[in-house]
Amino acid sequence: MTRRIDALDVLRGVAIMGTLGTNIWIFTAADGPAEFLQLGGSTGVVETFLRFMSNGKFLGLLTLLFGVGLELQYRSAVRRGLRWPGRYLWRATLLFAEGALHYVLVFEFDVLMGYAITSMIVAYLVGRSRRAVTAWMVTAGALHVTMVALVTAALMVGPAGGGALAYPQDSWLDQVAFRLRYIPVFRAELVFIIPMGIVLFLLGARLLRAGVFEEHGAGLRRKLIVIGLGVGVPLNLATSFAGPAWFAVDRYLLAPLVALGLLGLITSIVLGMRGAPGVLRKGITNVGRTALSCYVFQNLAAGVLCYGWGLGLAGRLDGLRPWWVTVVWAGICVLFVVLSSLWLRRFSRGPLELAWQWAYQAPGRGTAPVTAEGEEARLVTGGRSDGRGAL
Repeated sequence: MTRRIDALDVLRGVAIMGTLGTNIWIFTAADGPAEFLQLGGSTGVVETFLRFMSNGKFLGLLTLLFGVGLELQYRSAVRRGLRWPGRYLWRATLLFAEGALHYVLVFEFDVLMGYAITSMIVAYLVGRSRRAVTAWMVTAGALHVTMVALVTAALMVGPAGGGALAYPQDSWLDQVAFRLRYIPVFRAELVFIIPMGIVLFLLGARLLRAGVFEEHGAGLRRKLIVIGLGVGVPLNLATSFAGPAWFAVDRYLLAPLVALGLLGLITSIVLGMRGAPGVLRKGITNVGRTALSCYVFQNLAAGVLCYGWGLGLAGRLDGLRPWWVTVVWAGICVLFVVLSSLWLRRFSRGPLELAWQWAYQAPGRGTAPVTAEGEEARLVTGGRSDGRGAL
């Protein structure tokens, strides 16, 4: 049991670092998010390869882990005789509120809002029959593939837009107003995240049931590695260099396939380790235990470093791309590894996880003793050694 739990924490930590590996290219672009809406424009071979290393893969991995977490919370509710989805819907509401604040105040491409909506849907599916779950996965998957195909066809006809958006880099308040003004533009990714999320949430739950995090799941993990890394990586590499028209296929179809391989590989490595965890593994595990806090912190730190209202490095160091971008990514990762490790010496959860726990328990505070509901809240808010956190 401990090894399975450790694998979840490590996977979550890797996913958080990987999402920064994607987002850092947005923060460090001279045109900010406008460049992302042009699908990266023209980049050199090195930068294209570096983007390939993270684009979409860790979003897919994080989505799978959300599904695993939902399944664990469902099991906890059933084991304790609690009504399901019950207060899980309050948990999803808090996640949506967190994502909305994160979008408005920090980052245009927040994923938490999409995860919140997806979790509300999947909460009603996770306990249904295998046939019903499979039908939902096939339907959502077909819808997702259709949308990707339509977008790809459109991009082959004409280039992506977005260049007309002048992003205000020098004023944080102007950025907030900009995000509010262009909500339909920056929230359009939810159209892809929700159908894809339904599939990956349910797949994550199914993999957990199949024993992918257990010692006896070695055969399943090998299959994931072969499919995800042996098949997915070459195809994903090809679409990364194929041009902007293949952006949707690259990010929303092949990258999640690679994420399955990463899940199998990282879990196998963790389960194969012997002895006490080293410094690196402890640091990644601590990031996983404070995943929500680290996710928000990394985007806030990147904004301070890159935008004109902060240090303005995006404009000053644009001529040094792509090398300085990797340095900033590594520096932010080291920073939140250190901060999360120091924080967990005194607290059982990250700062946002503690706030989430308070908000989750607030509706029932003072009306009943904390028994099974209190235990459910601990599963929801994260910070446990079993890795059953919100992220």
